[in-house]
Amino acid sequence: MSDTQDDMSGILSDFSQFYILLLLGEGTNHGYGLIKEFKKRTGKTLSAGTLYPFLQKLEQREFISQSDMSVGNRPKLVYSLTAKGRQFADSLFQRFAAMTASAIDPSLETCASCGVRVYEGAHHEEIDGKTMAFCCSHCAAAFKHQH
Repeated sequence: MSDTQDDMSGILSDFSQFYILLLLGEGTNHGYGLIKEFKKRTGKTLSAGTLYPFLQKLEQREFISQSDMSVGNRPKLVYSLTAKGRQFADSLFQRFAAMTASAIDPSLETCASCGVRVYEGAHHEEIDGKTMAFCCSHCAAAFKHQH
């Protein structure tokens, strides 16, 4: 097993942790900021009891660093991905993208004219007794004109 795989199994135990990494990948943030952004984007509440132990694990692995920053009138402890953390997160995101692509691929249709892959909302037309998928009506018209 590679170091990255060891890191993934040793750190990520649920989807909320994956999402915390995603938020940290977008930039430096403080704990409360991460909790607020998590709620805003997912509609779910992220507890401090989930967040801070995970941040501690990331820091122990040198995936994040923390520093003091003034936010308003008060100093806040903020967290940032390190270069090692960015590499870890990028590797994780690539694996997730591959899994997502595998899950979505059966739902994709290919435009018969331009070849673009369409997730939903494909334009369908019957041509020579066969129902064909297109990304838009313009591609359908171009296809009919060429054939």
